Amino acid sequence: MSSDVLEAGLTETADRVAAGEVSPVELVEASLRCIEQLSDTRAFISVDAEDALAVARASEAMISAGHRIGPLHGVPVALKDNIGVRGKPTTAGSAILAAHRPAEDATVTRRLRSAGAIIVGKTNMHEFAWGGTSANPHYGFVTNPWDPSRMPGGSSGGSGVAVAARACFGALGTDTGGSIRLPSALNGITGLRPTIGRVSNAGVIPLAWSMDTVGPMARTAADCATMLTALAGYDPADPGSVDRAGEDFGRDLDLGADGLRIGLIQGYSLHHVQPAVDKALRTALATLEGAGAQTTEVSIADIDGNISAQLTVEAAEPSTYHQRWLRERPQDYGDDVRLLLEAGEMLLATQYLQAQRYRALLRHQTLAALARVDVLVCPTLPFTATPLGEVTVEIDEGVPEDMLSVIMQFTGLPSLTGLPAISVPCGFDDAGLPIGMQIIGKPFAEATLLRAAAGFQASTLFHTMAPPTHR
Repeated sequence: MSSDVLEAGLTETADRVAAGEVSPVELVEASLRCIEQLSDTRAFISVDAEDALAVARASEAMISAGHRIGPLHGVPVALKDNIGVRGKPTTAGSAILAAHRPAEDATVTRRLRSAGAIIVGKTNMHEFAWGGTSANPHYGFVTNPWDPSRMPGGSSGGSGVAVAARACFGALGTDTGGSIRLPSALNGITGLRPTIGRVSNAGVIPLAWSMDTVGPMARTAADCATMLTALAGYDPADPGSVDRAGEDFGRDLDLGADGLRIGLIQGYSLHHVQPAVDKALRTALATLEGAGAQTTEVSIADIDGNISAQLTVEAAEPSTYHQRWLRERPQDYGDDVRLLLEAGEMLLATQYLQAQRYRALLRHQTLAALARVDVLVCPTLPFTATPLGEVTVEIDEGVPEDMLSVIMQFTGLPSLTGLPAISVPCGFDDAGLPIGMQIIGKPFAEATLLRAAAGFQASTLFHTMAPPTHR
């Protein structure tokens, strides 16, 4: 669907721009053509062709003059539409904010620009990020490029589709209960949820403030490392930002998986998953072992409560933020989001506080498990992409389960504990739909996560495969 200049990864393309081998204008023009051809997927809410081309021409002139702004100079990227861009639509996928134009860039937007990236557009998402399917009633249901009858995951579904279909080299998503990792898994790309507080949320429309974080979505671990290096760092404008210096997150990529200690959580890591997911994960673990990693079982005694606690926190906090709009403009919400927000208002304070107490317990137990290993591994999701509009899913044949609960079965653990996690493509089911592996790390150990992911990708080709709508 796109021209050859869009085939290389983000980091390789940035190096080619710096060497004068490819023009930023050529890249942006190819990206805009691809976005237009992707219109049926409804991956984008808005496209800023005029500004993107103007920036590309300036970027090209700077390269010609021997000046490179940063590691993303001249590279087209996209932003989820809850991330502020000065003077441009930032709707959070909602009708309520349809006319919203921020006065300032979000911190992450500014940092991408400072690294030289060119923003080509804003991606579609589940309304206000409160859902895992990107079935948006206002801007259209986002469809999966591997099969347009299937959902792409959410809430950062548009970003996942845009990267998978080569419309841009990287994109930003936001992750509360799994909203970067879910669409990364279902679209066959790599997506990283950083440690809570590692990346600024200033200028980002929130969902649940105690779990929200921005993170990179790209084709490879190396590309995510390049993006995270540009994004991370303390921001006094964000009360949740951790005062910690930035890092070169790609520094350990060449070390590979050799010597890594991988933990499998007893009764959890390979429990309650569809057969194709089980097969893909076991094969991926064998690949990591073949590359020199060692696997061992660890225990987290109270892990079974994670979905209930996740749903409690992720219901109460959004309902607090939306309280006024929910009373004054209830008709402007999609039915699913309105019902979730109304349900959040029915929760007792004791339920919310018990969920927060559980989070502290779960973090303590998870850190104890991580003291024995370098990373934990499990699927990103227990199933592959479901048909558009479905609200239930079958893990065990003939037993439908609530989609929202099952979708966070594995992604909820890092979200509740504030730990970093990455999803990498690790296989396909019989229908050709991607499967993701989640790797969970210690606080602020993103470099180790990226090393593990890069080590796996050095031994596999799943991250190089493009959806049939692209080929």
